Amino acid sequence: MAIITRKPRNSSLRFQTFVDTSHLSKNDPEKSLTVGLRKKGGRNAYGRITVRHRGGGARRKYRVVDFLRSVRDVEAVIKTLEYDPNRNVHIGLAVYKNGDKRYILLPDGLKVGDTVIAGQKVDPKVGNCLPIRNVPVGFFIHNVEIKRGSGGKLARSAGTSIQIIGKGDDFATLKMPSGEVRMLSLDCWATVGVLSNADYKNISWGKAGRTRHRGFRPTVRGMAMNPVDHPHGGGEGRSKSGSHPMSPWGKGCKGTRTRRKKNNLIVRRRK
Repeated sequence: MAIITRKPRNSSLRFQTFVDTSHLSKNDPEKSLTVGLRKKGGRNAYGRITVRHRGGGARRKYRVVDFLRSVRDVEAVIKTLEYDPNRNVHIGLAVYKNGDKRYILLPDGLKVGDTVIAGQKVDPKVGNCLPIRNVPVGFFIHNVEIKRGSGGKLARSAGTSIQIIGKGDDFATLKMPSGEVRMLSLDCWATVGVLSNADYKNISWGKAGRTRHRGFRPTVRGMAMNPVDHPHGGGEGRSKSGSHPMSPWGKGCKGTRTRRKKNNLIVRRRK
């Protein structure tokens, strides 16, 4: 994969870049694994905005991804590599020998025709899913469970992985993508490998329209507002409010610690 630049035929193409997707399938997504997706606009069940700056965007179909790797001890063949508009990592269609089909997160190095399997005693090779207990120290893993049987929750975005740096009797010590070092039960399941599409973070969107297509609305700086609208607002010229950075509701942000109770499984906090 590589980053593709465009000829600057107009101002909107001058700084745009794209990730090369020539290796991905051009087929429609597997119909049995897609559902309709209704936009929420950042609103919760009461209709109140809980995430700001969301709305609009291109229509999408949701691909049901198997984070649990629920088909165990049955080999699967990767039939297609696909783009998923709902996440920044690519997905692969795994067709099992018993006829089941599942979408899985696509690690680097997995190609069409490769085989993957999930099970207690399988080889720790790229794409295979097994308990952390059976993965050697030093290996990189993704789609990691926090509680056994809950499905993968950690390291699910493009280019991310978690490194196993040690093991004890009941817990493994893991280095997270954030730099945090924490412990997890050896019985939690994980998939071996580093996730694909690592170049995603290097994309230059190039114009406001591409961001709108992704479902993000414009963000206004607090300093550009009036005092009634934001704690940073008001003042003559570009004056600062003199306070620490905060949200429109006065909650601290940009470095303010928000954890309320100590987690004894965290060995070293993220910076």
